[in-house]
Amino acid sequence: MRRRIIALTLALGATGAGFTAHRLITDAPPRRSGATVGATKLIAAGRGPAVAKEITRPFEPAALTQAVRAYLGTRPGKAGVMATDLRTGLSFGQNEKGRFVTASIMKVDILSSLVLQRQRDRRGLTAGQRELAGRMIRESDNGAADSLYSAAGGGDGVRATNKRFGLKSTTPFPGSWGSSLTTPSDQVRLLRTLVSDKSPIKPLSRQYILGLMGSVLHEQAWGVSAAALPGEKVALKNGWTPVHHQGHGWAVNSIGRITGPDHDFLVAVCSGDSPTMEAGVSTVEHVAEMVVSTMRDSR
Repeated sequence: MRRRIIALTLALGATGAGFTAHRLITDAPPRRSGATVGATKLIAAGRGPAVAKEITRPFEPAALTQAVRAYLGTRPGKAGVMATDLRTGLSFGQNEKGRFVTASIMKVDILSSLVLQRQRDRRGLTAGQRELAGRMIRESDNGAADSLYSAAGGGDGVRATNKRFGLKSTTPFPGSWGSSLTTPSDQVRLLRTLVSDKSPIKPLSRQYILGLMGSVLHEQAWGVSAAALPGEKVALKNGWTPVHHQGHGWAVNSIGRITGPDHDFLVAVCSGDSPTMEAGVSTVEHVAEMVVSTMRDSR
């Protein structure tokens, strides 16, 4: 796994469910890793010169499962991942139904719920709500999330809206949104809601939410972005918080979309019980890179 963290400082947020992380990140191109890799072979073209042709291997989920489990066996804490490629139809999950504290990835659910509620009432977000939404997603501002969670009806309101999204295992926590529980599978379902033409959320609103996720602060652009290749587009939201009553150590999560010429990945990696935030980030990034690179080189 490539190392991108040079410096890390933390400042406690308003609710304790998301810190502000300041990180210096190198621009080094990603290094591919994973259980299965593509191969390049020279193919003779008649009497002409040989040409390079990429040979992809069949997708072997059992091998990838073994590789992910082996890696996680060397890491502190626990983790789960769910990924799907909308272009090839490949999907992969490992502990994808495991339950994890959401921390700030819950902010995407909050905004999606409020947008759908306002749409149902034939209203858009107010100017004030849009300003709060920008701060909540781009900056991971907790005070803005508190306000929008309340506007969405808190835990009861988001829970009701999640039924429309098809979320089966997400439990919004009353009052403290960051203490909600979710699964990687549910987070990919939520991401599907933001990209699918069958979504209950209208296209312009989906584009609005994904646009915010595609413009997070540079220092927060870690997580599933570790699996992206140069030139690919990434829309993501990360969550990180120390946990005291629902486990121990740190909860560190990342959800997002990676779009390139041949692939359109929806990825959710959740982790818990890491001794430090940095350890959780390393686990999340490496798992994302392992899974996406293997799916990228498979058919």
